[in-house]
Amino acid sequence: MFKHILIPTDGSEQSRRAAEAGVALAKALGARVTGLFAEPAPTPIVYDKFLPLRHISPEVHAAAIERAAKRYLGVIEAAAAKAGVSCETVRRTSEFPAETILEVAKRRKCDVIVMASHGHRGLAGLLLGSETQKVLTHAKIPVLVYR
Repeated sequence: MFKHILIPTDGSEQSRRAAEAGVALAKALGARVTGLFAEPAPTPIVYDKFLPLRHISPEVHAAAIERAAKRYLGVIEAAAAKAGVSCETVRRTSEFPAETILEVAKRRKCDVIVMASHGHRGLAGLLLGSETQKVLTHAKIPVLVYR
């Protein structure tokens, strides 16, 4: 059925659960997985939920993004290793995660995307996150949304 599963993550608890479900699906199907983190560009202003938190140097911000990427993608790598599933990870700097998800799925020849119903966007994305909606709307391959 599916041979290559793309699992995007934003580091949220919901993304972690979606990643674990995606890896379990890959194991059941004998598929491989690619984990994806669409990371923000390092900037001198750090935001949280669209509000500026503080000023830091782009180098310090880049180091924080590096640590986050390793932690977020590490969840997928660990789940895949535990399940005996082949796994690669990809990082892309992007301000438009949905576009990045679709582009990576196409370039990597994934045949399904498994992603969380919502992530870090809080109550605004509680029912169905905006990035998930965009992926669902524009994907040319199946998208399994984990709730």
